[in-house]
Amino acid sequence: MSQHVSQQDQEGAAGEPAAPATAAAGAGAQPSESVLSGPHRALTLGILLSVGMVAFESLGVATVLPAIAGKLGGLGAYGWGLSALMLANIVGTVLAGRAADRRGPWVPVALGVIVFAVGCLVAGAAVNWPLFLLGRFVQGLGVGAVMSMAYAVIGLAYPEHLRARMFALLSSAWTIPSLVGPVIAGTLADFTTWRAVFLLMLPLIAVSAVLTLPGLRRLDRPEAPAAAPAEPWWKGPPAQAVYLTVGTAVLLQALLLKNLTLLIVFTLVGLAVAIPSLRRVTPEGTLSARSGIGAGIAIRGLLCGVYFGSEAFLPLGLQELRGMSVSLAGLGLSAGAITWVLGSLYQAKRDGAGKGSRSGSVALGFGILLVGVAVIALSVLTEAVPSWLAIVGWGIGGIGMGIAFNASTTDTLEQTPAERQGEVSGALQLAQTLATALIAGLGGASIAIFRHYDGSTATALLVVFALTAVLSLLGALLSPRLRKAGASSAPAAAGA
Repeated sequence: MSQHVSQQDQEGAAGEPAAPATAAAGAGAQPSESVLSGPHRALTLGILLSVGMVAFESLGVATVLPAIAGKLGGLGAYGWGLSALMLANIVGTVLAGRAADRRGPWVPVALGVIVFAVGCLVAGAAVNWPLFLLGRFVQGLGVGAVMSMAYAVIGLAYPEHLRARMFALLSSAWTIPSLVGPVIAGTLADFTTWRAVFLLMLPLIAVSAVLTLPGLRRLDRPEAPAAAPAEPWWKGPPAQAVYLTVGTAVLLQALLLKNLTLLIVFTLVGLAVAIPSLRRVTPEGTLSARSGIGAGIAIRGLLCGVYFGSEAFLPLGLQELRGMSVSLAGLGLSAGAITWVLGSLYQAKRDGAGKGSRSGSVALGFGILLVGVAVIALSVLTEAVPSWLAIVGWGIGGIGMGIAFNASTTDTLEQTPAERQGEVSGALQLAQTLATALIAGLGGASIAIFRHYDGSTATALLVVFALTAVLSLLGALLSPRLRKAGASSAPAAAGA
């Protein structure tokens, strides 16, 4: 789920660096050259397969996670099934980026593919919940490396006139598996075993490695970056990413403790470690949602907290409370993926026609997303409402997400200077990943707390949906800050 990759911000970042000699040499190629022509065919297919398998695994696992947690005794720590992957994703992304700067993309991609395969194997063979979570964490390290490198490789390996085509193909490589992944995973779980969802990845990973890695070895290494002022390793970006991940993990685990004193102590420790690290790895003004770039990054976090946080618990509610089959529950996730695309296309058309401000589109998107959350909450928690209405509800939510995500990302990157595109794109992705992990973890903690005190899963899910509804309202209130005071946010003016 993280993994609804933010194509717009990644594309902006990937297109910024100057292409090395290998890419530049292709700039004078014949117009008939394509991303599937001889020199590029294997690498193109490998990249598309890599992104597609991550997309399939992401929503596929979200669909079958309730069944896995039930069989492995993990309902008391349900949120960790999602948070473990998302938190590890942060570390994998940062480490891969640093390795690529020093040695080129071959090393981080090769290691990322291997680590992802090991994580799938461990999760698929797990006999208990802790071992399953270990597999998810290892998967997250690999996913972070593979996804961050997919976009960087396009800037390094393809001539400029082919990059836009590759970015378009990557959108399809993510979208199509997102549509069919939940249904296929649910069918596998219903008629075979949930383990097949993970084990199915192994041959796909092997094929993607065979297609991708040889082409990466032939790439020139990037020029060595200018020497930065010496600083202790423990202050660098990789260390800060680890601190952020560890602090967030301590916070989420603290919320699962029965002892109130330990809960308070470890919650404070987690916050004390995570907040300073988050401040260091995001642009100034992010935590205060300062008008402009800071607010844009904060809005991305709120959007993803609402959308992915609600989506994470939709299959659990439909399966546990309404008795829906795994495969049918997966239709709700597919509906959201389809309408996200439609909402994004609507906003692109609205933006191109210069209709209204992007801040207004973000507020509209949050409002529609709030309606979607309300519909799925009623469908999951109220017997009087047909359960299938949740699928319609999440289709509504997807429209709002597509509108607001498109508008906020476009406006944030438009305000970003060229020399900071990579920094801000990375911060947007970090906000997305961290918010998803936090809401999934808080929702899981809600379930655990109510189980400790003989409460019901329905009450816990009510708390989850109420939280994401509040975040929707907060996002709508912050939307006017998307542009600095006095700056026009109308698309026509912005592009003038």
